[in-house]
Amino acid sequence: MERSKAQQKVAEGGFSFNHFLKNHPELITLALLVAICVIVSVINPNFLQASSLIDIGRASVVMGLFALGVFVILAAGGIDVSFTAIAALSMYSVTLFTVNHFPGMPMPLIVFIATIGGMLLGFVNGILAYHLRVPSLIITIGTQYLFRGILLAFIGTVWIMDLPPQMIEFGRAPLLQFTNANGAVITLPVYFLALPAAAVLTWWILNRTLMGRAIFAIGGNSAIAERLGYNLKTVQLFLFGYAGALAGLAGIIHVSSNRLANPFDLVGSEISVIAAVVLGGARITGGTGTVLGTILGVLLVTVLNNVLVMVGIPSTWQRFVIGFFILLAAAFFMAQQRKS
Repeated sequence: MERSKAQQKVAEGGFSFNHFLKNHPELITLALLVAICVIVSVINPNFLQASSLIDIGRASVVMGLFALGVFVILAAGGIDVSFTAIAALSMYSVTLFTVNHFPGMPMPLIVFIATIGGMLLGFVNGILAYHLRVPSLIITIGTQYLFRGILLAFIGTVWIMDLPPQMIEFGRAPLLQFTNANGAVITLPVYFLALPAAAVLTWWILNRTLMGRAIFAIGGNSAIAERLGYNLKTVQLFLFGYAGALAGLAGIIHVSSNRLANPFDLVGSEISVIAAVVLGGARITGGTGTVLGTILGVLLVTVLNNVLVMVGIPSTWQRFVIGFFILLAAAFFMAQQRKS
């Protein structure tokens, strides 16, 4: 009898551990991130220098804003691949208007207009997704080409290299600045604050509001959620509008940090962003995931890219390595689900 009780406790303990991992997949992402950082720092101690860490933080901002928008839509069982097109159309249009018509526009107003522009484009996705009742992947593939076509056919294809001074200052404004041992000035820009601010806002929406409850309910089963009284149209508009707003914000940060408005920028980064969200523990089928996991996924992809560049691996192999990690994470999550 005593032995059977002990076995039962062990079994219960094993089950609860698997259940815990299933409910907290971001811990797997954190473990992978820590393991990679430890291995790389042993091979190359310079990796843990403040300059390298600041470079990773700076490189995570645009991808992180994109990923938060993708995660919110993914949590509701949808998927969006048009966010880079929204960012490009918003940032280039606002920059072109500022240069040609309002060169003295205050930077907060530039950021606001780009964000609102992205939100309005996101609403187009939401309206189409609700009324057409087809998978949002198909909708956003179509709007991705639509938005890029509008940008290149009607707005412009020329690089804007002479940005207004307020945009350049915004891209250079330091939040933290110091000089390293080699005499180089290392700067963490003030626009970095946009990522933690967006992460906190997204967490609050998903965990402290009725909209967040509706998002996860629809991600679990949209038909049941609709029967329970959740307004599917309102949720769809919010989802895509919010993701579009984050994309517009990311676009104007991208322009200011690079000091260049290129209408062809950001093309092809969709897969890396979606990969970061999936590596953070969100399922393509919806209903799961966390903001913390998404941020960890972004850091994981950014660290992988930086490490591969550091050791001189070509970009084609970088995609191979990220793809391998996605498959590894997917296999692990499925194994944990089956055990549970």
